[in-house]
Amino acid sequence: MNSARRRIADPTLVGLAMALSLFGIAMVYSAGQTDVPTVVAKLYRTQIAWFILGLGAAYAVSRASVRFLDWLTTPAYAVSIVLLFLLLFIGAGAGTAASTKSWLAIGGVRLGQPSELAKIAVILMLARILASRKVAPRSLMDLWQPALAVAIPWVLIMRQPDLGTGIVFVGIFFAMLFWAGASWQLLVLVASPVVSLILAFSTGLWGAWFLVLIALVLWYRPYLVEGVAVVLANVVTGVVAPVLWDQLNPYQQKRLLVFLDPTTDPQASGYHVIQSQVAIGSGGWLGKGFTLGSQKRLAFLPAQHTDFIFPVVGEELGFIGVTIALSLFLFLLLRSVRIAARSADPFPSLVAFGLASAWFVHILVNVGMTLNLMPITGIPLPFFSYGGSFMLVCWIAVGMLVRISGEGRGPSDMLVI
Repeated sequence: MNSARRRIADPTLVGLAMALSLFGIAMVYSAGQTDVPTVVAKLYRTQIAWFILGLGAAYAVSRASVRFLDWLTTPAYAVSIVLLFLLLFIGAGAGTAASTKSWLAIGGVRLGQPSELAKIAVILMLARILASRKVAPRSLMDLWQPALAVAIPWVLIMRQPDLGTGIVFVGIFFAMLFWAGASWQLLVLVASPVVSLILAFSTGLWGAWFLVLIALVLWYRPYLVEGVAVVLANVVTGVVAPVLWDQLNPYQQKRLLVFLDPTTDPQASGYHVIQSQVAIGSGGWLGKGFTLGSQKRLAFLPAQHTDFIFPVVGEELGFIGVTIALSLFLFLLLRSVRIAARSADPFPSLVAFGLASAWFVHILVNVGMTLNLMPITGIPLPFFSYGGSFMLVCWIAVGMLVRISGEGRGPSDMLVI
């Protein structure tokens, strides 16, 4: 075999990403086929251009070593923080997120979403911090560095405000702590104040949760100061929850209420999820046919080329199409986790699992909100939703995984080309 011939590591991973991207481009094209033509009809061309650019970026990243990715961690993290800070002053909105400051805009031209770059930068920084430890985090004090690495960009993103991306950062944080060896008891203690905040609207549920928390603290036996701090934090969040609710704007309160019952505001806050459920349910087993979805063609389905592209799949391709899409996502995630498990070193292993966790949170929240299993937060579906910076970052992640796979241990899946 000629050693000079180039090889692509993990063709299975690349093939899955390619299949998802082409599937997504087809659905972006279909989303633009409406009875009254709009600008969305031509956006699939831009998506193809970003897809090609993403392929180039993935190839370039896959040629870099893991050591280079480690060296790049600090500059990438610093640049992402600076860009997120600048968004507070020169940021702009777009589409259904017109009121946010998520896009970097210069001279009225939107250049992209720095929060997408920040996801990769935070994953790299968390991987470096956690990989540098000889033992897994065992106490709350062991978490101050990784928590700070996530908290800084998270606060800046929530100031935009961008709740969907903020949820992704939280998911990455807990997933990477789990992969680093943190116990589930410690993770529950860290997440407990948020649980108390959610359950505080029901006195009975909050009381039951508080008893469970006390039992967990006594069982896990953290340091006395940490145990007291966790209990007090849960009490405080339980007390301030009603106050925070009163501080929300009426439209924000309605958004949370329609999650429980969309029919309470069917013409406004509940409109998105009602139309989404109608579109998915009307697809049946085989769907209405590619480009033929009635909810989509009549423009009843909002944001059908971005956040709500999944209902287009359900309406036009039916249960079979949805199953194929979700199966491709499942295989992609499993392949990514396999790469993380095969990696010989902690840093690349944590990076691979962090990238997989970011995709998982996107898929879970996006599909969940279209089915009214989760509140609507405005979060794209990887490889499917229209968006240049998101497509680019997804393929950069693929390139990183390919590089990590190539340097991993165990049986090598190499394809000679």
